[in-house]
Amino acid sequence: MERIFLKSKIHRVHLTQADLNYEGSITIDEDLMDAAEIAEYEKVSIVNNNNGERFETYVIKGERGSGVIGLNGAAARKGQVGDVLIVICYVILDKSEVANHKPIKVFVDSNNKIKEIE
Repeated sequence: MERIFLKSKIHRVHLTQADLNYEGSITIDEDLMDAAEIAEYEKVSIVNNNNGERFETYVIKGERGSGVIGLNGAAARKGQVGDVLIVICYVILDKSEVANHKPIKVFVDSNNKIKEIE
């Protein structure tokens, strides 16, 4: 039996851009992607703390060290610059992997710079 668990999350990032006229996705600073072990084009769930929106998309690399978090294409309608988001990535584990699994939690400051990794 396989089950779905939290692999990693980037907690309380601030949306820095929204671009309707771009290929759909979320742009994430590559430093944050590395910290959360999220790969380019990997599927993620997004939770918008400001408006309650929840949706899925895929990740594209943003400039390393820029703090960029951008909603692109139709997803740009799901938030406004300044909104607080949680980026969630899941993993499928079989029963033998569950006991040793520890998700990665990346916490950021108001400029989307890493404060702590759990």
